[in-house]
Amino acid sequence: MPEFLNSSFGLKLTIVQVVEEVIRFMKAEPKRNYKITIGTDSQRLPGKVADFVTAIVIHRVGNGGRYFWRRLELQKVHVLRDRIIREVLMSLELAKKLLLELEQFSSLPAFDFEIHADIGENGPTKAMIQEVVGMIRANNFAAKTKPESYAASNVADRHV
Repeated sequence: MPEFLNSSFGLKLTIVQVVEEVIRFMKAEPKRNYKITIGTDSQRLPGKVADFVTAIVIHRVGNGGRYFWRRLELQKVHVLRDRIIREVLMSLELAKKLLLELEQFSSLPAFDFEIHADIGENGPTKAMIQEVVGMIRANNFAAKTKPESYAASNVADRHV
């Protein structure tokens, strides 16, 4: 996995620096409601290669947000199902790292945390919804699918 994430301002940050930015953003208006979401989107490239982008979104509910993203190109991605499972696994891995770093800080404003999967009721991924949502919930995270999965479907998709 890449060591650095890109900020929406074009900076390369470590996961610790991302957490510091998230905390700074939340503490600027501590009485607001916050939602941290992570989602991954991918695109198949020529050959059996796929481009994966994972996004971390910090949303100040009703008043904007910030995001960070990373890209990874992987070989041997043969079918759509493999790509979707890999997207979810990448999101879960980054979510665990992010929460581990967030736990180092005390007195954080309250926030909700979700994993967004780039699957939905329409299209070829609809048969995978139960499996993917089950994977996410088995790791003790709330799961969102299209059309509510904006971290994957909109933010990560912007960089694929």
